[in-house]
Amino acid sequence: MTNKERYAAWCEQIGNVPLMMQPWWMDAVCAGKEWDVILVESQKSEDDSRSASGVENAEDADSQAEPKILGAMPYLLRKRLGRKYILMPQQTQIGGIWVDPSITDNRWEIARVCQSIDQQLKQMHLSYYYQQYPIGSLPAEAMRGLGFRLRERITYRLDFLNDIDQIVESFSKNKRRQLQKAASLVADTQLTAEDFYRFHVHCLDAQHKRISYTREFLLVLERKARRLGQCEILSIRNLEGEVYAAAFLVWDRTTMYYLIPCYDPAYKDSGASSLLVLEAIKLAHRKHLSFDFEGSMDSGVAKHYSQFGTTPTRYYGVEKCYHPLFRLALWWQKIRER
Repeated sequence: MTNKERYAAWCEQIGNVPLMMQPWWMDAVCAGKEWDVILVESQKSEDDSRSASGVENAEDADSQAEPKILGAMPYLLRKRLGRKYILMPQQTQIGGIWVDPSITDNRWEIARVCQSIDQQLKQMHLSYYYQQYPIGSLPAEAMRGLGFRLRERITYRLDFLNDIDQIVESFSKNKRRQLQKAASLVADTQLTAEDFYRFHVHCLDAQHKRISYTREFLLVLERKARRLGQCEILSIRNLEGEVYAAAFLVWDRTTMYYLIPCYDPAYKDSGASSLLVLEAIKLAHRKHLSFDFEGSMDSGVAKHYSQFGTTPTRYYGVEKCYHPLFRLALWWQKIRER
């Protein structure tokens, strides 16, 4: 079995791997690109090996001799001008290292997993590495101890969706006022992926902006997610059926992500954007999921999300420059951002 095949079986077995680290997600968002996974396995002792070799059934012996996966790191490998680097795939907020539930609270074992991954990354002769680790990730802290740099990021979440009325009460006065404006609008899930893409292009054209993903990208992602029952396209329309706003939502066993929202600027005063958020939260509530706004470091977007009673939640980008040219480029970028 390849590492990717073993990783897929492991994800199926442990059941708690985040959506954006799942093999099917990586297949979708990395279509046409090269992705793989680094595995860290347990060490079988000699006693374990002797025990396995004494089993009468050879197939059982092979399964017992198979080392246990303790941690994994799916990654997108990019190449340019003879240089190799690891970056986050598009429309993917979370990546990095995920560990087996049996060692989740064992800092020593986690450190050992990270040391192994660090060694395997060095053997790849990368020029640059960057991934964004899950919220509360102990591996992110362990990677800091190995010389990686942590970049703080913020996402906006609603983790307790027991009472929708109480959630609406936590919205800012401005957002509640917008919901009143949207009283005549309706929500539905009738928009196809093709229609959503065209609507998003239309919204961005009106702002003289270009879309950041292709039609084919969205269709592949939607098809794979729809097959697993892990996505929905939500739209807000007027009574004549004209779309004012829409969002592509995805989820796993714990969290719904507000992955791709779009709003027609011609109707910015209609309250449609606030109604879209509320209807998305209601869908998460019905599915007993937390709601993640796919946090943005853009101050304007952050201000918008913060008005829905959300909790700003920290997570980390983990970065390492292996080549001096990349280190220089990052230094220059920081100078320009000041």
